[in-house]
Amino acid sequence: MIKKDQIMRIVETYDLDKIAIATVCSHSSLQIFDGARKEGFKTIGICVKRPPKFYDAFPRAKPDDFIVVDNYQAIPLIAEQLVQKNAIVVPHGSFVEYLGTEKFIELPVPTFGNRNVLEWESDRNKEREWLEGAGIHMPKLVKPEEINGPVMVKYYGAKGGRGFFVAKNYQEFLENIEKTQKYSIQEFIVGTRYYLHFFYSPLKTEGYTLSTGVLEMLSMDRRVESNADEIFRLGSPRELEDAGIHPTYVVTGNVPLVARESLLPLIFELGEKVVEQSLKLFGGMIGPFCLETVFTDKLEIKVFEISARIVAGTNLYPAGSPYSDFIEPGLSTGKRIAQEIYLARKLKQLDKILS
Repeated sequence: MIKKDQIMRIVETYDLDKIAIATVCSHSSLQIFDGARKEGFKTIGICVKRPPKFYDAFPRAKPDDFIVVDNYQAIPLIAEQLVQKNAIVVPHGSFVEYLGTEKFIELPVPTFGNRNVLEWESDRNKEREWLEGAGIHMPKLVKPEEINGPVMVKYYGAKGGRGFFVAKNYQEFLENIEKTQKYSIQEFIVGTRYYLHFFYSPLKTEGYTLSTGVLEMLSMDRRVESNADEIFRLGSPRELEDAGIHPTYVVTGNVPLVARESLLPLIFELGEKVVEQSLKLFGGMIGPFCLETVFTDKLEIKVFEISARIVAGTNLYPAGSPYSDFIEPGLSTGKRIAQEIYLARKLKQLDKILS
């Protein structure tokens, strides 16, 4: 991994009055660009082959400049170009997945957040070590030959649910598993899925304070998955199986949510535990992260995954959510990222938020 002191030497060459925020033109880029512009930053869109035409339809979220690459693997070739433009890269799920973790952690461009989190987030065993070490309740791991009820089989990495499947016995697991990919098997928890969008600031001192810094909860969502969310209109699970129709879990969109207000103390407690453990393990997460959870009918919250960056569910709230409006009217996660960069520049503490 590129060392922090190397990144900060690059930052020393920057004209800090001309910082630009750059990201790949996908995932949550519209709100990242919109939020950056609202905070006075120039924006750079990284795209493949040619600038996507749909940005013309959204002038407030269209990047000021585009940098075109032949493919995502070529992004390291434009590192010097980004540095010359005083760019700070904001990662999102597509950015990391398309470029690949190994290339991303070596990218010689100042990046918002702590790249050390990738070692813990991308490996499901280390992710479990992190979350369970924080005292988080997770679905139990199941060995393939021990499957005797519904389990969720998930592949490593940010894949938007692609390839995930439910198996009820060992035979169903063998019929569906892609053996060339790393996977984990978790017990299937019956409940309602909530994706909780947090933001951790190592710079702020007022609010929901932690051992250092402040935790914010900006919004929530639920994912729309194809075809799992509609398939049962066609019949019972048994009838679907007999017809050779099986549910799939590819994310196609998102639905807004709010939780019972009485659950907010527990929700913040989960976020607090995860951040505090991250500070101990690898120096802390910085900025947005999402706890992917199931709320049960006993009002328990089980965490089955963490995404340690902005998630696409925040795209529901470019003008603020029912929660972020209590912090600042019209506050999106994209804008909140830009605010943290602005504050770090003002305090001369960019080293605390960049890697």
